[in-house]
Amino acid sequence: MRTATQALLTLGGVHTPGGAYHFLYGVDLVVRRGAVVVLLGRNGAGKSTTLKALMGMLAKRRGSIRFLGHDISRTEPHHAARLGLGFVPEDRRVFTDLTVMENLEVGRQAGRQWADGGAAPLWTPEKLFRLFPNLGEMPDRPGGRMSGGEQQMLTVARTLMGNPYLVLLDEPSEGVAPVIVEQMAQMILELKAQGVSILLSEQNMHFAELVSDRAYVLEKGQIRYQATMDELAANDEVRRAYLSV
Repeated sequence: MRTATQALLTLGGVHTPGGAYHFLYGVDLVVRRGAVVVLLGRNGAGKSTTLKALMGMLAKRRGSIRFLGHDISRTEPHHAARLGLGFVPEDRRVFTDLTVMENLEVGRQAGRQWADGGAAPLWTPEKLFRLFPNLGEMPDRPGGRMSGGEQQMLTVARTLMGNPYLVLLDEPSEGVAPVIVEQMAQMILELKAQGVSILLSEQNMHFAELVSDRAYVLEKGQIRYQATMDELAANDEVRRAYLSV
């Protein structure tokens, strides 16, 4: 198999039982090396739940979750992080009393290599400040004195300090100014160009079109449609059925 099509992450039949009901019902998806994949759906469709389930943040889950050949179906979040799976939550969770530089240091992990011996993307504060110029202008500012958009950038940057092979982004365009949305889109494209694969959850179809290669559409915890992003953009019927408000 060519490196460019290597499957980094595979979910097979993933369920998340929750008492008398389920959040997810048999979710299957694949993220390949070098790809940006988006989970699309309305509020409550199961997008964030999918990310949390594969990261190990939900105690009850069934099915197969494999990352770089490792079975992480029943592991804790720190185990997935050590393997090189990064997670950027929707609620940001920056350390408000720590400065930008201190937040970045919290996320630092050693550099990584692919199985073929090639070096995976390596991130330093200097490299991140080129990617996020706003952060470079405030290295000593506490996280609690930053805007929502700046905190979003800091959370992404802190995650990248772990040198992940794959980054999970939960609703990156939610609740931030349009100019920050555009910056986030450029950031995702830059990450892809540098070899970072991304799985994101989104409701913003325009944002998804800017950055994504492939899309999975969720409704009520099930995958209802999957295709390339271009195919989804051209399918008015699917978008009306599952994505329109």
